[in-house]
Amino acid sequence: MTSRRSLLTETWLVLGVSLGASAIWSVLRIIERLTREVALSQQTSAMNSSVTPDRPWLDLAYQLVGIGLGVVPAFLALHLLTSRPGPGVAATAHGEHPAYRLAGFDLRKPLQDTVRGTALAAAIGLPGLALYAAAKAIGINTTVAAANLAGAWWTIPVLVLAAAQNAILEEVVMVAYLFRRWAQAGWNQWTIIVVSALIRGSYHLYQGFGGFIGNAIMGVVFGWIYTRTKRVMPLVVAHTLLDVVAFVGYALLKDHLTWL
Repeated sequence: MTSRRSLLTETWLVLGVSLGASAIWSVLRIIERLTREVALSQQTSAMNSSVTPDRPWLDLAYQLVGIGLGVVPAFLALHLLTSRPGPGVAATAHGEHPAYRLAGFDLRKPLQDTVRGTALAAAIGLPGLALYAAAKAIGINTTVAAANLAGAWWTIPVLVLAAAQNAILEEVVMVAYLFRRWAQAGWNQWTIIVVSALIRGSYHLYQGFGGFIGNAIMGVVFGWIYTRTKRVMPLVVAHTLLDVVAFVGYALLKDHLTWL
């Protein structure tokens, strides 16, 4: 039987090669930003940037490889849930443990997941935009430049793929995987929700404190919904839509809306 200590060690290792590492780098980044002579509100956080803008074909290769490698920790987490199911998970007749089905990371309910995810994105998106604007106004957040790819034919498709990659990585690791493992280790529901949300907020600290607060709140909402539905796909849909709007919207409107 898998011990509590082994389960917790596994979760910290998974975080250490994925979003936990991002949280550590993000903490260092906000310290670096706060110790500059320039105010935080006058700084910019650039996302989805070109690597070789003068060679679009190579830039495309960099973007696609980054997206592909970015989802690997999510599938590692699902593999671990399958190969080391832990207590409370019964094997199937073939000796396999359906981690994807247990996490609700599948296509069994496409219409329901899409409707729920779209509604959730709408409920999170507008308050999130208002929080970002307020955080910028009071000087606790940077300007987030959400898309900085060279203007190639593949820019929009790559931004959509990047949005999906973020969604799969974050929701599978931070919710589907950690919620099951920490529950198996004996943590109570609200401890799991809050710790996961704080980690989620922490790896957005590079944007400023508004990014931390907004994503931590989103983590609490997403976590609570997952404990009710046991399906991560609506969260993946919602997160993808939020990032598509942010990335593509910024790319299309950055030259027309100065407040972005």
